[in-house]
Amino acid sequence: MTTLHDIDGAPVIIGGGLAGLMTALALAPQPVVLLTRAPLGLEASSVLAQGGIAAAIGADDNASLHLADTLAAGAGLCDETVAAAITAAAPDAINQLVRLGVAFDRDASGEIVLGLEAAHSRRRIVHAGGDATGRDIIGALARCVYETPSITVIEGATARRLVVEDNAVRGVLADTEHGPVLFATGRVVIATGGIGGLFLHSTNPAGSFGQGLALAARAGAVMGDLEFVQFHPTALDDNAYPSKLVSEAVRGEGAILIDEEGERFMADVPGAELAPRDVVARAIWQHAAGGHRVFLDARNVKGLDFARRFPAITALCRQSGIDPVTQPMPVRPAAHYHMGGILVDLSGRSSVDGLWACGEAACTGLHGANRLASNSLLEAAVCAGWVARDIAATTATARRMPPVPNAGAGSDAAAVRAILSRAAGVLRNADGLRTAAGSLLPLALSRQAASDPALVGLMIVIAALRREESRGAHARTDFPGQHDLARRSTLRIHEALEAAQDCVPELAI
Repeated sequence: MTTLHDIDGAPVIIGGGLAGLMTALALAPQPVVLLTRAPLGLEASSVLAQGGIAAAIGADDNASLHLADTLAAGAGLCDETVAAAITAAAPDAINQLVRLGVAFDRDASGEIVLGLEAAHSRRRIVHAGGDATGRDIIGALARCVYETPSITVIEGATARRLVVEDNAVRGVLADTEHGPVLFATGRVVIATGGIGGLFLHSTNPAGSFGQGLALAARAGAVMGDLEFVQFHPTALDDNAYPSKLVSEAVRGEGAILIDEEGERFMADVPGAELAPRDVVARAIWQHAAGGHRVFLDARNVKGLDFARRFPAITALCRQSGIDPVTQPMPVRPAAHYHMGGILVDLSGRSSVDGLWACGEAACTGLHGANRLASNSLLEAAVCAGWVARDIAATTATARRMPPVPNAGAGSDAAAVRAILSRAAGVLRNADGLRTAAGSLLPLALSRQAASDPALVGLMIVIAALRREESRGAHARTDFPGQHDLARRSTLRIHEALEAAQDCVPELAI
């Protein structure tokens, strides 16, 4: 039996990562309810972030340079207005995090230390705890949230469906430790993170399979740029799930990629190891497909105290029996970040009234076809404030509730991972994508636990099938060229289902 929980129309934030926590804090002292599957600081992708936050605060840097690097990495698909606004707001975001208690790494004179990552023209990566930026940020924000009386944190809660009437949000149906609960509200923020849990190899928690995208899609929201999935080039090649990330900052400090014979196979590629992520990921993928193993070698980087600069990575490697100080680290690409998501404007508003999205679940247009390193935490931190400001300017709507939807079974992405990994990985083609659509469609239409993950996977596959070119993180072996005209993509749930039906005409919807 579903319990109706009257929260007096307070906004509901779904997700306990950087985007969700920052939005909740920015709304204070306005009452807000925060739903999270796990205690704050656990399971969110933000916690795993190693590199840091990109911000043009160095003496040789400025927002225009940061913007130029962002646009170059985005391969023609960035929304320049959005990207300019977010990169310009980066220094203030760093200051806000400092005020909230985040202790960024500083030098002997007290100045923030700046790191370098691929495709950045300046050292502008602000980090904490060496390579534990996400952990330190989330730790500080979680403490603030728990200490803020206006924020009600409900842990062990998984949002299952949005209640929508006349294209307007009326509530959130969630599974909680006390059974199904319906939260009556006309204002919802989806901050559920990414979709890496849909793949066999991912740096995201297994539970990050796009639940927020499924919520929004089933509510009728327009999705954007779903085909663009960024594969981090250097996840540790062991059997762990999620894959252990070896930050791009390691290459920024001078580590090189070699194979089992010691050959530096990217030496002649423009940018070499610091080329954009999609370039590096494809190079590693193709070299491995040729029968080689790939390693990241930091043994001979002059002046680098690896264990001191990268304590978390050192610990992760040693857990797998590898000493990165004396041995090269075996690496492989792994699903890492989703540039696509719920299509929103600069205030985080979706196409459904009363529904906002923030962080990786949102598609603002900042990242285009290929996210610039360390722009992800930046986007979440900056946009959280804009989302909160927009919500605060709205009023609670009447709480008359339409019929409660049936959410079906819980969610489990296990049945989807092999399908999506084969078809929508680093390299794609039409035959593989059509086959995947045929396999995912019946799962998406079912009442099984795979239904929501399969729906998100299906929408990614259809978006990838529609984009008949190679651009940024989307690489088609059957369409290796790039169109002269760059166009962003949009998709609704009914369009994806109809397109998938064309792949399996014998299956009636």
